[in-house]
Amino acid sequence: MSGRATIKTVPKPWGHETIWAHTDAYVGKILHIKASQALSVQYHNVKDETVYLLSGQLIYRIWENDQPKDVDLKIGEAFRITPGTIHQMEAVTDCDILEVSTPHLDDVVRLQDRYGREGTSAP
Repeated sequence: MSGRATIKTVPKPWGHETIWAHTDAYVGKILHIKASQALSVQYHNVKDETVYLLSGQLIYRIWENDQPKDVDLKIGEAFRITPGTIHQMEAVTDCDILEVSTPHLDDVVRLQDRYGREGTSAP
């Protein structure tokens, strides 16, 4: 049904996420990552996502052949992560990232996490 969407802010140890769209087909978020903070080293089994750097300086890291590789993602650039791709975001300065994905919000397998959240997200 068309109309105003509910906006939800979710506190995270690295900052917060603002979920501005959540349907059966897609989810839209803005991730705010505080300077020197990082999301977990993670992958998704089903979730397909694309991120777009709105502001700040970000280290965007993906793993290829079990080796981390930093992607030089600049403001105004986007990067897609398909299921199974190990990835991590680390903020050099405060960052805002637009993320659009399939609606599988609980599909996160954390391999390493600064905040003690390793493992699979609860459904």
